Amino acid sequence: MNKLLLRNIIVGGKPCDIFIEGARICRITGAGAFRTDTIEGIETVDCHGMTALPGFVNSHTHAAMSLMRGSGEDILFSDWIDRIWTKERKIDEEYIYHATKVACLEMIKTGTTTFYDQYWYPSVSARAVAECGLRAVLSYVHLDHYDKAESMRQRKECEEVYEDSRKWPDNIGFAVAVHSVYSVSEEQILWASNFAVRHGLRLNVHLCETKKEVDDCIARHGVGPVKYLDRLGVLGPHVTAAHTLWIDDEDIAILSERKVSCVHNINSNLKLSSGYRFQYNELRGAGTNVCIGTDGCASSNNLDILEAMKTSAIVQKAWRGDPAAMPLDELLAMATVNGASALGLDCGKIEEGALADILIVDTASTFFLSDAPFLANFVYSAHSDCIDSVICNGRFVMRHRQVEGEREILDGARKILSKIR
Repeated sequence: MNKLLLRNIIVGGKPCDIFIEGARICRITGAGAFRTDTIEGIETVDCHGMTALPGFVNSHTHAAMSLMRGSGEDILFSDWIDRIWTKERKIDEEYIYHATKVACLEMIKTGTTTFYDQYWYPSVSARAVAECGLRAVLSYVHLDHYDKAESMRQRKECEEVYEDSRKWPDNIGFAVAVHSVYSVSEEQILWASNFAVRHGLRLNVHLCETKKEVDDCIARHGVGPVKYLDRLGVLGPHVTAAHTLWIDDEDIAILSERKVSCVHNINSNLKLSSGYRFQYNELRGAGTNVCIGTDGCASSNNLDILEAMKTSAIVQKAWRGDPAAMPLDELLAMATVNGASALGLDCGKIEEGALADILIVDTASTFFLSDAPFLANFVYSAHSDCIDSVICNGRFVMRHRQVEGEREILDGARKILSKIR
């Protein structure tokens, strides 16, 4: 079992020692107070000048879209998604493996230690994630376009992937996804929902991402997407809803009552001009668990949670005309412990007993020279390259900005790019 001591690292503004054994944080003491003379095989790392933060949780993404950046720039969402679906007809398991490795590399470099994915071939993604050492929940996505034969194929495949997921490492979980109310038949939504409930799995769905989605749902079903899924009995504490941008007061009350976690994907929504008035205050006030995601690189163009945090806050402040909107401590929670809570994981926090997913932030730069609070400088001034090292599941996945196998990951991706051109 690995044993790691982070000596003299700042935690909550105070110099501390963090002792990690296996995958968990075992002890946190004052700096220099932890005794190592009786512990065999311990690695001690001097973290003077560094600050510890919980690893980020990217609560909504499509990892293997990492090789689809720039696929549809400056076009409407409806045209963009048609272009993406055309590209996705060309992808295979080899593509998914290499593209997921690229995504994992980027997430490590930008401080994400856990991500909630919705994409094709999750068993292949699981292999890529395991090799990179990250934590993930990978969902099988149902997207039948109202085609009965495709519905049946996806049901069979979902069952097969679920059985395969029993062999995945402990740090990689399996979930079920319904792409959206406009791309999945009612029968398939119910099947996927029942499958998730029957097997105790998480369920995620794109929900109220665009005004057109809401208008079309009202025209087809007489109610908007939130009310429609609630009418079907789909919503519950196991559900994570990505976007939740075009919602009304009744929707917020439903999401809160059903204990659905909502994921804000600001950069994707802005770039595709889906909207920007995410109702954070209203959702939080209703008691909803609100998280942050990047969405896939085909829309957000990167997987940088720190960038998403800054944009989320400044856009919220701007449209509300309220500089106090989305305070720093709540913003950090959205990017860490709230995402972990949505997935039922004991991470996203630096506490004794918690899973050891830790960012080591180097403050020896211009961005941290002021006497402003650390979080203010970290979120509003710095960039993710101030993250010196990353620990996931108790082990280093990046040391001093170096990730093992980085060159091989990039070389493999370059060879596979021709598949989707």
